Amino acid sequence: MDFDFTDDQQQLRDAVHKWVEKGYGFERRRATEAAGGFSREAFNELAELGLCGLYIPEDDGGLGMGPVEGMVVMEELGRGIVLEPLAHSLIAGGVLAGYAGADLKAAWLPRIASGEALVVLAQQERRARYKLDVCDAQATQTANGWTVSGTKNVVPAGDQADAFLVPASANGKIALFLVERSAAGVTTRGYGTQDGGRAADVVLANAPAQLVTLDGLTALEHAVDIGLAAACAEAVGVMDQTLAATLEYLNTRKQFGVTIASFQALRHRAADMKMQLELARSMSYYASLKLNAPADERRRAMARAKYQLGQSMRFVGQQAVQLHGGIGVTDELIVSHYFKKLTQLEMTFGDSLHQLGEVSARMQDTAGVFA
Repeated sequence: MDFDFTDDQQQLRDAVHKWVEKGYGFERRRATEAAGGFSREAFNELAELGLCGLYIPEDDGGLGMGPVEGMVVMEELGRGIVLEPLAHSLIAGGVLAGYAGADLKAAWLPRIASGEALVVLAQQERRARYKLDVCDAQATQTANGWTVSGTKNVVPAGDQADAFLVPASANGKIALFLVERSAAGVTTRGYGTQDGGRAADVVLANAPAQLVTLDGLTALEHAVDIGLAAACAEAVGVMDQTLAATLEYLNTRKQFGVTIASFQALRHRAADMKMQLELARSMSYYASLKLNAPADERRRAMARAKYQLGQSMRFVGQQAVQLHGGIGVTDELIVSHYFKKLTQLEMTFGDSLHQLGEVSARMQDTAGVFA
């Protein structure tokens, strides 16, 4: 199998890498975090690079690219621990392009691609945890269309987004809707997240909604899988930088007159970090390559990949802090921000324990495990 990137993919990587290096330094990130965890200016800069329209067809104003390009972009954004939720623009573009009607596509896809509209997935509820088929939000059909009532939690940039993709139960079956933040009956409560980003609880009280599809669970699973592949790629970028920063520290810090990189026990730890990083990278490739596979195969692959990424994130993050010592958890050192980002990503779209359950449930028919 050929894992070499095409010239176009490499140029895309270089463009995003250049923006992260020159336009999104650590100080800018800290300023964004202090200002609330989201910068519309930075998000617009990502849109100017065309990144919001990666999964949107060219006829609708996007780039019409695929999962590998998405992986390349998210990996580079991970290196800069970028706070703006580009992954949700990928989700919105992919889901609306694949499931919405012509009118909804025409109204929203060009706006998403240009960065004019930030549309985020609002699927998480308290009772559901990470289960996608548990949904307390209710949708009601009226003479004028649909309304949705319910509460969605930990919605990325929920008080800054222009609209939400909201799953809700309609006649006993999950459907997917688009709800504008400015609509009547929509209230948000924003707060900072542990990685410096921003989220909100979104309360919908008979809020006007536009139907995306009545086959909401299928669309929701696809949306979450796009998010999982993006999270895996982003985590690889974060871990790459975490390892690089740790190796630099080991080669700089001195004890007993020599750099601590000369101590065999610490070299072994660094080697284990590298091994986990490369294992995670291979599973990120696997996730991206399976993103367009049939639904069952795709869901199984995403659970496998996210489980391994979760294990690697936890190991790399913890070892980086251990090898730095107490300074590794101070706000002034970027490693502490890498650690917090990895901790947050491990829980995004389902933590390791949830993904292990998903893997197990999908192995029962094929691995000699009897239900």
